[in-house]
Amino acid sequence: MMTRNLPRLANARYDVAVVGGGIYGACVAWDASLRGLSVVLLEQGDIGSGTSANSLKIIHGGFRYLQHGDFTRMRESIQEQMALMRIAPHLVHPLPVLIPTYGHGLRGKEVFACALAINDLIGFDRNRLDDPQKHIPRGRILSRRQVLELLPNIPEHDLTGGGVFHDGMVYNSERLLLSFLHSAESMGAEVANYVKVVGYLKTNDQVRGLEAEDRLSGERFQVEANVVVNACGPWLDQTEDMLSDQPGNRKGSWVKAFNILTRPLFSSYAVGLAARGSYSDDRALLNKGKRLLFMVPWRNCSLIGTSYRSYEGKPDAFRISEEDIHEFLQEINQAYPQAALTMKDVAMVNGGLLPGVNGESRRGDIQLESEAFIRTREDVGARNVISLLGVKFTTARRVAEHVVDRVFRVLGRTPSPSQTALAPLYGGNIGRFQEFLSQEMKCPPGRLSQKAVHRLIHNYGSSYRAVLRYLPDSSERNNPDGSESMEILQAEVRYALREEMAQRLSDVVFRRTELGTAGYPGDKPLNLCADILSQELGWSERRTLQELAMVRGLYPG
Repeated sequence: MMTRNLPRLANARYDVAVVGGGIYGACVAWDASLRGLSVVLLEQGDIGSGTSANSLKIIHGGFRYLQHGDFTRMRESIQEQMALMRIAPHLVHPLPVLIPTYGHGLRGKEVFACALAINDLIGFDRNRLDDPQKHIPRGRILSRRQVLELLPNIPEHDLTGGGVFHDGMVYNSERLLLSFLHSAESMGAEVANYVKVVGYLKTNDQVRGLEAEDRLSGERFQVEANVVVNACGPWLDQTEDMLSDQPGNRKGSWVKAFNILTRPLFSSYAVGLAARGSYSDDRALLNKGKRLLFMVPWRNCSLIGTSYRSYEGKPDAFRISEEDIHEFLQEINQAYPQAALTMKDVAMVNGGLLPGVNGESRRGDIQLESEAFIRTREDVGARNVISLLGVKFTTARRVAEHVVDRVFRVLGRTPSPSQTALAPLYGGNIGRFQEFLSQEMKCPPGRLSQKAVHRLIHNYGSSYRAVLRYLPDSSERNNPDGSESMEILQAEVRYALREEMAQRLSDVVFRRTELGTAGYPGDKPLNLCADILSQELGWSERRTLQELAMVRGLYPG
């Protein structure tokens, strides 16, 4: 049970304080707490509401690093994909990816066949998981006819066939992040959202803690810690600048990245289609001259990404404009004219800021940093402050392992081995996913339907019965029609409030439940959520209406 207990934070001293509640901060908190360190994590907004909210739901298996000849990163990605399927089997599943091939050059099926063979060789051990549902098939080449049967209406000029490989897909990236924090909390970590770090407590060359502000009440308090890990993404520069009167060593170049959710385009495969125009990747050994757009089937929709734009400005001012969306739709329609997408087809837009490489490449194409960086801030007299800037959702667990190793060294202690690649996350106590799912659906608890159990397990895994404790009895039902889905929603909202620190309507709609993540859910369920929060948190009618307006304003159109 994650509880937001600020007085407790102010009356304790921790081994490590983590600043930032995205996927990297969550992984650091889990690794550190599992290795026996006392941990506190502070997030200025809601958990996972920053850069981590922008996800294409893909857990990369490293195939795309092949063009860089980066076999080390390929192996790391393959291992991390396996680790996530092992520790969160309810959330991460294999995803087939189909890329059409054109001509007989670098984009042809002959080159693609070689790439698939190398990928299979490098991932020779990727199916050592006991669960057969998590096994990754070998890559395969398809004929032109097979591709057109699977992907009718794709551009046919010079089409020679296609190639299929598998990545991983996370069903609910927000719940994966929460699973890391639930797991950390179970080992004694303290977590608090809506707490902003406004300064450091410093003695000579040692930081002894943080000055924090509760963004809900405005009250300030101090949190003492032996080591501070800054994992706050695009806010890193601002947080580091508090350490010294001089600007920090790194002034980041940031890239606006976003994905859109639309009506379904393809159903069985994630599909990679080349965008029009040329593209240069300065780090690629084999530069195909094209950038791929990926169209990922997710919850009866298509997630399409990723669009990149240069960004100048403060992270708090970040937004995706209507012009950004229009330009991206045009790019998608050029790559796949049959889509004919318009603004009316856009159900959701997810965006965030990622670290860029000096903004752009030699030819003006935007480039992202390829790897996370970790550094200790001894240069400003803060030898016990560690800064972390991550890039990929997939590798957050591994990067966190390295960060915690460094935390131990700063503490003057020998690090114990990390176990986070093996230890099941909250909800992940499942041996074989399909067997567990079938068994639970065969004998559903209470009066639940099989459909309801299926959805709950894909979100909460083996912990789904904890949500059911909050199912309303006949005297508590707050929905006129008494439908099962609305009763379960009531339970999820109360669970989010009492056990997952939800403070606002947006926390529930976008990050605790899947209610609003695939488009506007409708007035009825949204009003039900708002009514429950209003009752539980004592909101006025005006506050309730403000919360509803804020959530509705986050949808396009």
